[in-house]
Amino acid sequence: MAMSRAAAAVGQRRCGPLLPAARSMASWFGHVEPAAKDPILGVSEAFLADPSPDKVNVGVGAYRDDDGKPVVLQCVREAERRIAGSTNMEYLPMGGSVKMIEESLKLAYGEDSEFIKDKRIAAVQALSGTGACRLFADFQKRFLPDSQIYIPTPTWSNHHNIWRDAQVPQRTFAYYHPESRGLDFAGLMDDIKNAPEGSFFLLHACAHNPTGVDPSEEQWREISHQFKVKNHFPFFDMAYQGFASGDPERDAKAIRIFLEDGHQIGCAQSYAKNMGLYGQRAGCLSILCDDEIQAVAVKSQLQQIARPMYSNPPLHGALIVSTILGDPALKSLWLKEVKGMADRIIGMRQALKESLEKLGSPLSWEHITNQIGMFCYSGMTPEQVDRLTNEFHIYMTRNGRISMAGVTTGNVAYLANAIHEVTKTN
Repeated sequence: MAMSRAAAAVGQRRCGPLLPAARSMASWFGHVEPAAKDPILGVSEAFLADPSPDKVNVGVGAYRDDDGKPVVLQCVREAERRIAGSTNMEYLPMGGSVKMIEESLKLAYGEDSEFIKDKRIAAVQALSGTGACRLFADFQKRFLPDSQIYIPTPTWSNHHNIWRDAQVPQRTFAYYHPESRGLDFAGLMDDIKNAPEGSFFLLHACAHNPTGVDPSEEQWREISHQFKVKNHFPFFDMAYQGFASGDPERDAKAIRIFLEDGHQIGCAQSYAKNMGLYGQRAGCLSILCDDEIQAVAVKSQLQQIARPMYSNPPLHGALIVSTILGDPALKSLWLKEVKGMADRIIGMRQALKESLEKLGSPLSWEHITNQIGMFCYSGMTPEQVDRLTNEFHIYMTRNGRISMAGVTTGNVAYLANAIHEVTKTN
């Protein structure tokens, strides 16, 4: 027995602590619990499992045509035709496609931007908008470790996950006004004024997700002015440029106002919605710097952050984007198609509002058409949403967010009737 203990002691000194007797290879991950379902993607899972022929999915933010089918834009098909067989499959640089980045910057900052000409923008290709936000969050944590991020209430749920996993402390600022179903501009301005000088703020450039509520141009100018007073840093998440109003220039107005006022900004761009490249994960992260030297340094650090994450970004989506935006005829076709998508959404907003009014709803539904973009923040309670699902097989997130992309001429009357049934007793 003594020899066994001695041998064990020798073994412990040589190899480190012995594993507990109860530990076995099968139990290494026995303590891992299932993750909570994503509040958005879980809606689709429940929808797919429902056998009802009447089921309607207005939960996930992916565009559908008026038959409820996924759409591939004609400009994308033509770009793919041109790309097919014309390129190799080599790695892109860590920073991604130079051509895609060039075209993305022109789209966000303006075709004739002085900042592009002066090479003041550090930019890298990113894994859509999510990846762009995550790269920036990690950059913020690495180089301004004592900073925090102010995030609007509410916001896209993944924003919180991104900055949390980058270990950046989060604060919130007022944005949505539940009673008016509009913007809480007074609360927003108070929170900007009261935030510590030099704070980071996450702003939705257009088509705020999930509310569809955007500041007016004049309100953006007031927000920009107050940012200058407090020396805050604006980081824009622009996931819907062109998809909100049908005009990419109009949808970039908030960014242009901040640029005109002399701000340095950060910007996350995504081509998921406005080109329908959901699965291609095509996006761009850009940061406006003091000068070219600083931009070179910042870009090099963004690339270093990307390297251990995914090494370099994917090729195909970048080729599609650069082919479309770099060819005048294809870009013209894209502008026509993105306007068509936006116009269909706007038309479905009008149809839903009118259908509810014709049913004699005692509530005001003006906010449906006052809001913009893919989502309508309906104002329905979680309990009312549960009734929609359980009684009418209509699926959406429990915060009452309706994805207008899932509303069609074929289901708008059914959707309106169901909403009326669950809200008319209020």
